Amino acid sequence: TAGMRFPLALCLGLVALATASQSPLQRRVVKEVLEYFHSRSNVQFFFKEQAVEGAVEREDPSGTFVQLRVNLVQTACGKRAPRRQNCRTLENRRKPTCLACYKFDSSDVPKVLDKYQNCGPSHHLAVKEIKHRDEAECRAVEEAGKSVDVLYLPGMYAFSKGLPA
Repeated sequence: TAGMRFPLALCLGLVALATASQSPLQRRVVKEVLEYFHSRSNVQFFFKEQAVEGAVEREDPSGTFVQLRVNLVQTACGKRAPRRQNCRTLENRRKPTCLACYKFDSSDVPKVLDKYQNCGPSHHLAVKEIKHRDEAECRAVEEAGKSVDVLYLPGMYAFSKGLPA
């Protein structure tokens, strides 16, 4: 079993590294996920991100696909609290998890082509049916913009470039 232990340690090291070096697009997704989570009417408190896991970032000609899980932790502040950086986290409260899949186009200031977000208790998101649905939704998001590119990009691109800025 000594041989088995080593890769796990390696993975854990990578997870710690990933949070420190999130790409700008990943930061954007985390920010959007927090906004989405707080916009829900049943959320009364302000939640902070505790960890970001499983970040995937893939580029293709149609843009960049980002998928990640954000683990949230409840704070003592209401969600409309003005000074959120001082909010104490409540470790013993619920810790929801949000899965997010975003597809950005490849412009200088990337626009969201498509997105899918699902938040809930982590055990809830692990349920097989929900997991399957999440995976299918994320695959669809990753496909966004792909078929369109092949058909229209040259004409559309030339057209939009021809307009006065």
